[in-house]
Amino acid sequence: MSPRDYFLYALVIFGWSTSWLPLKGQIGFVAPEVSILWRFMIAAALCFLIARLKGLTLRFSFHLHLQFAALGLFVFSTNFNLFYYASPHLTSGLMAVVFSTASMMNILMVAGLTRTAPHPRELFASVIGLSGIILIFLPEFRLSLAALPALLLCILGTLCFCAGNQVSAALQRQNVAVISANSWGMVYGCLVLALFALVLGNPFVIDYRLSYLSGLIWLAVFSSVLTFACYLTLVGRIGAGKAGYATVIFPVFALLISTVFEKYQWGVLPFVGICLVAAGNILMLRNR
Repeated sequence: MSPRDYFLYALVIFGWSTSWLPLKGQIGFVAPEVSILWRFMIAAALCFLIARLKGLTLRFSFHLHLQFAALGLFVFSTNFNLFYYASPHLTSGLMAVVFSTASMMNILMVAGLTRTAPHPRELFASVIGLSGIILIFLPEFRLSLAALPALLLCILGTLCFCAGNQVSAALQRQNVAVISANSWGMVYGCLVLALFALVLGNPFVIDYRLSYLSGLIWLAVFSSVLTFACYLTLVGRIGAGKAGYATVIFPVFALLISTVFEKYQWGVLPFVGICLVAAGNILMLRNR
């Protein structure tokens, strides 16, 4: 990998590690899909501005717009909505750990799309990673009945993210710039989120508390615009499998942040579990 790839990795790890705690702060007065709508309206405006300043084209064919809509559906709406709805029942660090399984899901999804059987070592790595998730969440299952449904929401959200990875990689193979694709993807994601809110009857309101607004700006500018651009650029440069190495590291930092700010209680099972998740990711990615 080039020095630029390592720099992109560092930004992705920092951005994702620090995004989960402010995400939880968005839950409360404002419905999840409405909070995400405000987030991506800001992010989309910034992406369009960056694309214009860089002289990137923003005019595309109908066929590409269909792919942008798929990107918006999978990555910039449904993925986040599922995690937001799970967040009241899980600490931010635990959600980050579930999201880290994207590296394994990406590779298995590619195997399914290409109709090629995964290598036995890839299946073994998946079993190790899944075992780690179970160990991490066993104490949560004992404490709360809501932990299991929340975990399932996070898994579905991660699957949506992986599907969006494949759409983004396909767009980059067609020489569509990441910022241009993200700009339109966020627009379509906002349309999906607005539809969610209308169907559920949730009002389009905003929380004017400083904690909410500061978290919204951080999530929109750094976590959405910068981090996603860096990650999806890595997907295009080195592939979804290798880009997934970032998911091995950031959950550890997210759990440490959760320990400080949410009083997450470490134990033997969670510690062994996070080691297994990391090992599963590493085995999967090294094999690929």
